[in-house]
Amino acid sequence: MLTFLDRALRWSTGLMAAMALFTIMWLTLVDVLGRKFLNHSVPGGLEITEVLMVVVIFGALPLVSWRGEHVVFDSLDAYVPSWMHRIQQRLVHLICAIVFAFMAKLMVQRADRFSEYGDITVYLQLPLSPVAWMMAIFLLVTALVHLVFVFVQPPEPPYHGATGEGTGS
Repeated sequence: MLTFLDRALRWSTGLMAAMALFTIMWLTLVDVLGRKFLNHSVPGGLEITEVLMVVVIFGALPLVSWRGEHVVFDSLDAYVPSWMHRIQQRLVHLICAIVFAFMAKLMVQRADRFSEYGDITVYLQLPLSPVAWMMAIFLLVTALVHLVFVFVQPPEPPYHGATGEGTGS
């Protein structure tokens, strides 16, 4: 089951975040070349980049949580007994699941408000509610990832130690 979830997250949220980052790279290249050689930038390039950054950041959240690649403060781990370590991990995942679910609820409320008021971007006049809905979905998926880890041992993170060095995977 964990292999299926890993594959599903990589091919959904991970691929979406990677494609958005790749698009930002090309958009920036075209924008810079256009300004340098044609004295004309990409119309609405900043707004497109902002929306794509939302996809990169929020799209990567579930995968980062799944792979354990987030920032971890392990200063007190040496003082926590080994029998308590698993309880501590499950409690932290439960708290994270609750927090991410709450943020998803807030984002749903924000998306509804954007839709109700008809909020749009300034230049391209793109509606903001679909972006907020996407953020809510990614936050909810991240909450579900942490909820899974309350009951199932998470896969081993690819890097170990405070320096970020390790064997990798």
